[in-house]
Amino acid sequence: MTRTRDFLAIDLGASSGRVVAGRWDGSKFDLSEVHRFPNEPVAQMGRLQWDALGIWSEIERGLTRAAADRPRDELAGLGLDTWGVDFALLDGAGNLLGNPYCYRDRRTAGMMQLAFEHVPRRDVFMATGVQPMEYNTLYQLLAMVHAKDPQLEAAATMLTMPNLFAYWLSGRAVAERTHASTTQCLDAGTGRWATGLLDALQIPTRIFPSLVEPGTLLGPLAADVATRTGLSTAPVFAVAGHDTASAVAAIPGLDAHSAYISSGTWSLMGVELPSPIVTDAVLAGGFTNEGGVAGTTRLLRNIPGLWLVAACRRRWQQDGHEYGWAELVAMAERSPGMRALIDPDHPSLVNPPDMPTAIRDLCRATGQEPPESAGEVVRCCLDSLALRCRATLDDLTEVTGERPAVLRVVGGGSQNRLLCQLTADACGLPLVAGPVEATAFGNLIVQAIAAGELGGVADGRAAVAASVTLETYEPRPGSAWDAALSRLRALAAHTDNSEGVPR
Repeated sequence: MTRTRDFLAIDLGASSGRVVAGRWDGSKFDLSEVHRFPNEPVAQMGRLQWDALGIWSEIERGLTRAAADRPRDELAGLGLDTWGVDFALLDGAGNLLGNPYCYRDRRTAGMMQLAFEHVPRRDVFMATGVQPMEYNTLYQLLAMVHAKDPQLEAAATMLTMPNLFAYWLSGRAVAERTHASTTQCLDAGTGRWATGLLDALQIPTRIFPSLVEPGTLLGPLAADVATRTGLSTAPVFAVAGHDTASAVAAIPGLDAHSAYISSGTWSLMGVELPSPIVTDAVLAGGFTNEGGVAGTTRLLRNIPGLWLVAACRRRWQQDGHEYGWAELVAMAERSPGMRALIDPDHPSLVNPPDMPTAIRDLCRATGQEPPESAGEVVRCCLDSLALRCRATLDDLTEVTGERPAVLRVVGGGSQNRLLCQLTADACGLPLVAGPVEATAFGNLIVQAIAAGELGGVADGRAAVAASVTLETYEPRPGSAWDAALSRLRALAAHTDNSEGVPR
């Protein structure tokens, strides 16, 4: 009889969180959702912050439900991942000093420019390998320095979001490396905290905890948590704490000849490398180096994803049109392609109150006939997103010197058949779609490796392939995409995206 092992993946996104159970039977994982809850930043007195204790209560609720489904000593491990860059501050006794700020909070306005007065932009990038973006942890901390924030003065420890909850789960305060790599506070060459850069910006280096690798055993579940939830002996692992790092760890077949797209509300497109590439070309191309599992580097570009369509859908709902996702994709498929294109990175599309109107206005401003029907608007978005991936593929090829032979798409966007086909067509490459639940799979893989159930990442990716059904999209012949790409690059030439978009 095959022995099974149960693991729990806690996956926190910037709009929802969930607890997912993964049952490992020695060859594949069977996933089931134990608990899901909304997670939105809270606005008060002009600030935007995360309800850390509210999130924690939902985590415990999920653990309690998981405990009810299995004997007390059956759980083989649990791990937690979140979105990037945000953090909490603790005092010397380990107490939370205040609710963590959300990366969308405007306190970082002007902080990049202030930083560059002390350390030039190029030097910041060359030290960290991370593309300067206004919401990065580095500029959030600088905002606190600039404001003489008493929380920063009282802080003994900074914990990024997954490490905060892992600390409450295990009692051990550390910085997991993949998430630390999103902060722009890590030295790309040494892999240690960039103390020279931090000193130059007067950011106190005393608050940065020791670094650990994905797969590190943090300890058993804290006694008080075990008592409240019933998960008495569960080991807590530091997994790839950044959700995209977890997702990339789970991509079946990802190798030196592949590019990946973690596709959802936002998309991250890149390649997996053995070490960072920190050059002027990478800086100019808008690419960033972030840590991956097993010492790898994810060279990637953050690009808008299905946020554009989601924002349109919300507006149409407000106007009384309850379009489902499948219905919108079907309408887009019936609409003519490449009639109108938009630069998905244009500042006017970051968070407009009326996305369909913003798209039409942008088309008019660029001398194009605007899309009118809902299907035409969605087709404009999907064509433009596919072309943005093609432009990123070309730029990746230029900075790495190698052109990938296949695209591998994971996340919610892998379910959008039209977008997958258009992306394969635009890039002229076969595209393999799946799994949708890549982040949860990656979280579970790292735990299973640490627990001795898997030999390494390659084994984990093979296990994911055995656990899901993948779909391949072959590129359809056609020459219109090259001309369309030239149109898109012309539209993008005047875009100022210095503030970036949320990851």
